[in-house]
Amino acid sequence: MFLIDNALVREDWNKAKSVVTEILGKHGGTVLSARRWDERRLCYPIKGKNRATFLLTYYNIPAENIPSMRRDFELNEGVLRSLELVVDEIPTEESELVEKEGAADFKVPTPPDDDHVDFVEEPDDFGRDRRDDRDDRGGSRRRDGAESPEAGGEELVTEETVSATEEN
Repeated sequence: MFLIDNALVREDWNKAKSVVTEILGKHGGTVLSARRWDERRLCYPIKGKNRATFLLTYYNIPAENIPSMRRDFELNEGVLRSLELVVDEIPTEESELVEKEGAADFKVPTPPDDDHVDFVEEPDDFGRDRRDDRDDRGGSRRRDGAESPEAGGEELVTEETVSATEEN
């Protein structure tokens, strides 16, 4: 999995993808599959970028070439991050998805600006942000102001817990 800089993707998707496939080829790798997985906001900025396009790639490469390949990806400005995992086989549906991307009518959606926000949490019925229901310890408060048990407050007593206690 490779995180590609959206500026490169906006220029040309095939050029962005070739940055990865050329480095793999340079180090003796054989690309079996390479396709756009998704475009997402990152959890934290990487190389000053808040968003990236994910390139899912399956390839074979000699083990002794992996350290130099990783170094090339680290030095490349267009590749923000990479994650290499060993898999026994390529999923069967992967070839169908690669074919769809290779079709003449396939068009990669233009990535949004780096500061684009995907989701804005809307206030609840009481005019508060839903995050206001959490206390400082990470737990949550009930609407009546009482602490929930997972927040470290006292356990809530209900008819079910009373009857379960009486049976024991």
